[in-house]
Amino acid sequence: MSKLYIVPTPIGNLEDMTFRAIRVLKEVDLILAEDTRTSGKLLKHFEIGTHMHSHHMHNEHKTTENLIARLKAGETIALISDAGTPAISDPGFLLTRACVENKIEVECLPGATAFVPALVNSGLPNDKFIFEGFLPDKKGRQTRFLALAEETRTMILYVSPHKLVKTLSEFIQYFGEDRQVCVSRELSKLHEENVRGTAKEVLAHFEKTAPRGEIVVVVAGKTITKEAKKSKFSKDEEE
Repeated sequence: MSKLYIVPTPIGNLEDMTFRAIRVLKEVDLILAEDTRTSGKLLKHFEIGTHMHSHHMHNEHKTTENLIARLKAGETIALISDAGTPAISDPGFLLTRACVENKIEVECLPGATAFVPALVNSGLPNDKFIFEGFLPDKKGRQTRFLALAEETRTMILYVSPHKLVKTLSEFIQYFGEDRQVCVSRELSKLHEENVRGTAKEVLAHFEKTAPRGEIVVVVAGKTITKEAKKSKFSKDEEE
């Protein structure tokens, strides 16, 4: 039976690979990897000999049609990324959508992803949250920050190390220096670090200590005062 498997891979610690993920990667006809060199090390570690093809953001538009044809012909394919769950700020959405449109079964295995442990580690409210991924570099960045400044839910962002200090400075500019922030770095790895505090305090830390590795930033949402809640309730009643 043709099927596309979405298979999460460890974000750092190889012990986070599931037994099921290993079995699926051994049984499928083909593995699509974001970077075959990176994934090759993972497959070698778990003695997985399945053939790999490269599937990344620069070629996924061109390869999707051929992959759909192979799936329709009865092949089973597994999609992995360099780390974490595919399609979460990584390639995967286009192929998944194409499978759904062509009535090809898609099965996503549960497994590692960076933003969930970062959210739980933060100590910030996690009953309601939004995942922003990577913010725009230039065009639309200010507009996004202005919108997020009014967001009341906890916010989760992916930030590259060389942009962390700039991003924390922008938090102070748009959210205020007292907004609570948690920066999680190198999750699941030997040198995992979670830096918590106000935007001002966390910025001061990383101005002294250059950030390295994979980074997830969790930011508290805007606090709504009792007066603001009462005003909104009254307005809703009138409407």
